Amino acid sequence: MENSIFELQYALDTFYFLICGALVMWMAAGFAMLEAGLVRSKNTTEILLKNIALYAVACTMYMVCGYMIMYGGDLFLSAITGDGVAGAEEPATYAPSADFFFQVVFVATAMSIVSGAVAERMKLWAFLLFAVVMTGYIYPMEGSWTWGGNAVFGMYTLGDLGFSDFAGSGIVHMAGAAAALAGVLLLGARKGKYGANGQINAIPGANLPLATLGTFVLWLGWFGFNGGSVLATASVESANAVAIVFMNTNAAAAGGLIAALIVARFMFGKADLTMALNGALAGLVAITAEPSTPTALQATIFGAIGGVLVVFAIVTIDKMKIDDPVGAISVHGVVGFLGLMLVPVTNGDSSFSGQLIGAATIFVWVFVTSLIVWAIIKAVIGIRVSEEEEYEGVDKGECGLEAYPEFVGAQGSGA
Repeated sequence: MENSIFELQYALDTFYFLICGALVMWMAAGFAMLEAGLVRSKNTTEILLKNIALYAVACTMYMVCGYMIMYGGDLFLSAITGDGVAGAEEPATYAPSADFFFQVVFVATAMSIVSGAVAERMKLWAFLLFAVVMTGYIYPMEGSWTWGGNAVFGMYTLGDLGFSDFAGSGIVHMAGAAAALAGVLLLGARKGKYGANGQINAIPGANLPLATLGTFVLWLGWFGFNGGSVLATASVESANAVAIVFMNTNAAAAGGLIAALIVARFMFGKADLTMALNGALAGLVAITAEPSTPTALQATIFGAIGGVLVVFAIVTIDKMKIDDPVGAISVHGVVGFLGLMLVPVTNGDSSFSGQLIGAATIFVWVFVTSLIVWAIIKAVIGIRVSEEEEYEGVDKGECGLEAYPEFVGAQGSGA
């Protein structure tokens, strides 16, 4: 009887893990649609190719070496022998391969954040080379110090200092933003974005319906992102925890959107759709660090704080002449840090000092290593397309085809 109960629990938890992993994988489609909607039509094909290619790169690199660095399991060896996750300790209630699948889609999410920030002027192959290093080494190393439980360079364990990040506000989102920031600083702004007299020129996206669809897809996928991080569902306790996480995830997104919409209305005098979309995403990022302990009202307030912060962050970063076409650094970086700092408000097992040290560790590691990698790539093959290619659109120069060839004026539109 006990064996039958265990087998049922094992099957249910494994199935739940896989479904949540599939939802997180679907976030890749959300990022692709969001970014394709927020870039100009002449750059659509490349942004789509970057998003689907980075997912494949992330899955392969995490299998070859990333999982081993982060948790000690050698997936490359297991793929040859068929013996499961070699070197990894089998979880009690779900299949080890389900754990790998759930982890690998998180790696792809971190890399997807980089894609939007460097859009419209980065070379495709330079981006993919960076994706190899980011998903195979940079992210797994900081993941080993956090979720992996290893000491940072053998000096201190973040968990012992009171650091907690339930589903990755810092480990995934802030890390992706740190890598993006390093790339953007070396890449420079798009041509025509900033005038000689300090003027900031808006460069509207080509397809706001697509951007809105992408946000809805991300909102849906986030239930797997946060809900799957409970790691189980086949008991009364874990099922209740999953329900709370789903409820709070949704509440935070709603709070973030409403707050961003209201703030944008006061600041710009109009209802700004792009700010509303980023507000929803900011709410989701803010609650990701701890969606299991707040009440629904607290989650809504946390999301609203993220929604307010992201509007000011996008405006401020733009004034600093850091060109981020989709607002990824603000949404995932600035609000990712906020999410970490909100954890001790409802989770007594964490501390503000631990959260600060953890955030600093993640940011410094990812930013510095990413800056080095970007600099090497820039020196060897270059990271920016030519001025002519940027004017004509990277679709033609990098991919050889346009996303909307039947529309007259697609080539070079919005230049």
